[in-house]
Amino acid sequence: MFMGEFVHTIDEKGRLTIPSRLREGLGERFIVTRGLDQCLYVYPPDEWEVMEKKLKNLPFTRADARALKRLLFSGAVEVERDKQNRILITQNLREYAKLASEVVIIGVSDHVEIWSQEAWKEYSEEASSSYEEIAEKLVDFDL
Repeated sequence: MFMGEFVHTIDEKGRLTIPSRLREGLGERFIVTRGLDQCLYVYPPDEWEVMEKKLKNLPFTRADARALKRLLFSGAVEVERDKQNRILITQNLREYAKLASEVVIIGVSDHVEIWSQEAWKEYSEEASSSYEEIAEKLVDFDL
């Protein structure tokens, strides 16, 4: 399970160090792709396979299903950690997520997300006022 929030720096070549608490779950090679909310999704191979199976089962006749498949698969790239535990984020993915020097890496149970620091701050501030309402709608237990 992935959890936590980490602030890291991405260098001018697009290399990003993976936080030590997330490395074991991701392994040496994993998938980085475009995500929703203009962040990047990072999946270990086994979780990527689960996602792929779910997407394969979506009806190809629905435009929204085709759009989601295109978003996730067209941007997907398999990456490998180097000896300094860095990965290379491709230019198109950096542009999609508007990654500058400071990024926020968060664990989200079955995957990891990479956000620009500015976008994460904006999202967090916006969402914080509605977390209780969201929990009431989606979760059937007391927190």
